[in-house]
Amino acid sequence: MKTERTPERLVFFADAVVAIALTLLVLPLTEVVPEIVAAHGHSIDAITENQWRISSFLLSFVVIARLWLVHHRLFEVVASYTVPLQWLNIAWLLTVAVLPFPTEMIGAFGDDRFTELFYIGTVFASSLCLTAMTLVVRADPQLVKHPGAITDSWRFSSVGSTVALGCAFALTAFVPGVDYYSILLLVVPAQLDRIRYRRRAHEDA
Repeated sequence: MKTERTPERLVFFADAVVAIALTLLVLPLTEVVPEIVAAHGHSIDAITENQWRISSFLLSFVVIARLWLVHHRLFEVVASYTVPLQWLNIAWLLTVAVLPFPTEMIGAFGDDRFTELFYIGTVFASSLCLTAMTLVVRADPQLVKHPGAITDSWRFSSVGSTVALGCAFALTAFVPGVDYYSILLLVVPAQLDRIRYRRRAHEDA
């Protein structure tokens, strides 16, 4: 069922949720300072004693920023939206809103296996929602501002990122010691897309 409403309200709401999620990421770090003062510690302890929290904050900031950039790029070409697209957007926002929770768990439990799976699983769910939205928009020409807005390369990159995160989740679950390095699988789809582009350019030449 298609609506004639433009997606601006969806975008504004999404931007607000992302901004709040990014803000929540840093709150656990601000709580460290009074704890150190109460314990009569040194200022440097805020850094040296909280490396896991700082690392998880930086990781999640980059992850959420990347997810927002993909969402922003998608809705730049969206002219209207259907009810399924609206609900997929809400599901995506849920994953973004949840992400500060496993981020705080990383700071508390480090490389605990459940924490790793919870974190990577949340990012995977977020990417899955983005891919589903991309495919929904691509499948309905009435939803885009101009035909062919979502290219084959775009679709390949979106699906590839989600598959890479699914593989990262499985790798973390079954291979000890992989930890959060499995997320680096995200570089694979981009490299494959470059190979496809070069091969296509060579064939055209």
